Amino acid sequence: MNIENQINESIKDSMKKKDSLRLESLRSIKSAILLEKTKFSSDKTLDENEIIKILQRLVKQRNDSAKIYNEQNREDLANTEVAQSKIISEFLPEQLNEKELTEIINTTITELNASSMKDMGTVISEVNKKVSGRADGRIIAEIVKNILSN
Repeated sequence: MNIENQINESIKDSMKKKDSLRLESLRSIKSAILLEKTKFSSDKTLDENEIIKILQRLVKQRNDSAKIYNEQNREDLANTEVAQSKIISEFLPEQLNEKELTEIINTTITELNASSMKDMGTVISEVNKKVSGRADGRIIAEIVKNILSN
């Protein structure tokens, strides 16, 4: 079952259970997907990678909002954002741990014969293709920078 169908089923389930927080989170996912589909044409279909990118963006937005709310001592709003972030994360593929990610990065650096910081963009681009949503771009960039700067 693809991600979009899983989301639709979860929406139905949340409506039956009257779980308003989960329902609100799932509806925001569905809304973002529909907006992306209709951005250019009404008959566009999104592949799994595009949907994963949308989900990652939504999780990042929720986490950033939670951080801002915490800084402003608005724990109630921050808790809601964190809860929504966790719900949205359920539909993302399992994230790679740092060791697995470092192995992929080292392999990519070897394949591309990258040796300096000038190659950083190329390496990050290639790693992003390989991990396709299973790692945060910021973490990838940090690891690549550490390896190439040594």
